[in-house]
Amino acid sequence: MTDSHDQNGGEGIRPPASRLPNGFVVRLNRLVRVRDGGRTLVGGAPTRVLYLTSVARRLLAGDALTVVDDTTRALADRLLETGMADPVVGSLAPADEEQLTYVVPAHERADALGRLLGSIPAGSRVIVVDDCSEHPEPVRAVAEEHGATLVRLEVNVGPGGARNAGLAAVTTPFVAFVDSDIVLEPGAIKTLLRHFADPRVALASPRVLALEAAEPGTGWIARYEEARSSLDLGVHAGIVRPRAPVSWVPSACLVARVDALGGGFSDGLRVGEDVDLVWRLAERGWRIRYEPAAEVRHEHRVTLGDWMLRKAVYGTGSLELGRRHPRDIAPVILAPWSALLVVAVVAQRRWSLPAALVLMGFTAVRIAEKVTKSDHPYRLAGTLTVTGSLAALTQAMALLLRHWWPVTVLAGVLSPRVRRAAAVAAVIDVVIEYRRTVLAAPPLSGAQSRLLDPVRFGIARRLDDLAYGAGVWFSALRGRSLGALLPDLRRRREQ
Repeated sequence: MTDSHDQNGGEGIRPPASRLPNGFVVRLNRLVRVRDGGRTLVGGAPTRVLYLTSVARRLLAGDALTVVDDTTRALADRLLETGMADPVVGSLAPADEEQLTYVVPAHERADALGRLLGSIPAGSRVIVVDDCSEHPEPVRAVAEEHGATLVRLEVNVGPGGARNAGLAAVTTPFVAFVDSDIVLEPGAIKTLLRHFADPRVALASPRVLALEAAEPGTGWIARYEEARSSLDLGVHAGIVRPRAPVSWVPSACLVARVDALGGGFSDGLRVGEDVDLVWRLAERGWRIRYEPAAEVRHEHRVTLGDWMLRKAVYGTGSLELGRRHPRDIAPVILAPWSALLVVAVVAQRRWSLPAALVLMGFTAVRIAEKVTKSDHPYRLAGTLTVTGSLAALTQAMALLLRHWWPVTVLAGVLSPRVRRAAAVAAVIDVVIEYRRTVLAAPPLSGAQSRLLDPVRFGIARRLDDLAYGAGVWFSALRGRSLGALLPDLRRRREQ
């Protein structure tokens, strides 16, 4: 391994040369499209076109590949790195939990701490960091009751700093950061540890679901959170990095390779420290995995005021993230042609549809000139153009309703076109999200989430966006920086 200077001012360790073990199995993920009789793969994060050699084509006869030699090892590593394939977690070697230490930041809330510690397997190494609780004795008593080591901080440093204080006392190769409002499902951490069979994996994160309430199904905000919590990143596994379908993972529960963390979380960040850590690790070449097969439960905020305040606080983290990661914080990323397409559609003029079709046609021809290795370059280019157009319009909806909603409101007062665009975007957004998170929710999400009707779901969805966007604008104005609000127009797209 080699060291590199990271943007937090500390030394960051880069990953070793990849050496996937024999028996490691990867499978093409749901976003990959196989074309040209298996010779061409379209997908990944970001989307790209990958042409397979005749050897690779034979090795990847189906959608799965098992590492058995250097050739399959190189192909599996390439598919993982491009985001086209994910490890089949059940095929990975079981990990030794003796190599893991749990670090639990705590501030008051001894009852929640006891609930968490009771869900950690007996005999585990556990470090509880009391982040300067005003009433430390209950926290101390709970830690002692469960045999945990207690680290007491005399100054409140926030969750990131508290985790770092615990990390400094870890002597095992792996660490699990678990917040006190989490309850571990059996086997969750063991499942996450399997991912470290890949030596380039620095971090693995579970799916975070709602903790079952004493009175399940009560409260529409509670049911909205059951269906679409900010911490629940969905049912599909994936690589985590900027601009991927999963671009971050919450620090509520993380398993990490200690050597990869360096100094750990940024001490100065009280919000967004998880996003910052993920992006720094990804920038250094580490892999971060999201694994929904591992599940934990979180005690969500379910009262309206507390819930909206938390959403706004999440939004305020964008200021500092924008300063540290200016190329990754933009609310939308568009190529010039897709930006023009969005402008044409939002304009709602007679020329809008013809202009959009001309832009798409021109773009398809340009793409076809770059994918000539495909058996059907124009067909492939057309698919990529349509996919890119839909992605651009989806991002534009989020911009209108979430990040730029104050501008949308002001412009809507003067322009009926803006009002129509916002109304249509709001309806489409609710339909898409309701179908994805409520109607199509698997049984593991709980039956209660299905009972939330579309009207209240839609209201909660707009309040969610309103609160988050308000936090983004508040921090931008206070910090005199619009970096987290400006679109990123990139002329060169990764192919």
